[in-house]
Amino acid sequence: MKKVLPVFLLVSVLSGCDVIKNLPAGQPGITEAEAGQGIKEALTQGVATAVLHLNKTDGFFGNAAYKLFLPPDAKKIENTLRNLGLGKEVDRAILQINRGAEDAVGFAKPIFVDAIKEMTLVDAINIVKGQNDAATVYFRQKTTDKLIVAFSPSVKSSLDKVNATKYYTDIVNTYNSFPTTFTKINPDLTSYVVGKAVDALFDQVAKEEANIRANPAARASEILKKVFGSGM
Repeated sequence: MKKVLPVFLLVSVLSGCDVIKNLPAGQPGITEAEAGQGIKEALTQGVATAVLHLNKTDGFFGNAAYKLFLPPDAKKIENTLRNLGLGKEVDRAILQINRGAEDAVGFAKPIFVDAIKEMTLVDAINIVKGQNDAATVYFRQKTTDKLIVAFSPSVKSSLDKVNATKYYTDIVNTYNSFPTTFTKINPDLTSYVVGKAVDALFDQVAKEEANIRANPAARASEILKKVFGSGM
């Protein structure tokens, strides 16, 4: 099988360390198949970790970086409701928004796995040669539309459980109907939550990609250690 030592050297860039030059003399190059397998395993590992960070209780609600609130253009409505003594209802809606996002992220893993299975050797090598977020960019291109479709029913179901969708839609439509309202608010709460969930997921994927590129200890399998040059 054809050896691709140049790819091995490119992977040293991806690994973020100088271990290649420290390998024992006579260390063989890796095959194209091994290079492809190693990159796919790295991406699978990163995706699984990213999903686990978010697909759990308080993955969003308990995370200051990802906690969801009402859409920014609805802040005026929120303040009005709190002033009317409806703060608990607002808080309950916000909690359920986050629970919906936490539930929805669980549907992401098989979509990412399919994208990895479809990855060609050329795709894999381009990721190695690309920027530090090349894998994340690849996933955005391949999975965003599918993630939105997969997340939407789960988010809507979670919001509907406490009538958050209806409640939000009703108050937004009432606000939009006022003669003094010149800037209309989008009543589609589900789309807002889904968009935020997708963004948070890709942010986590990017962090895992950076970790695997830079941290030899993050490479869990032998093929990862070989392809990504830990050699330690």
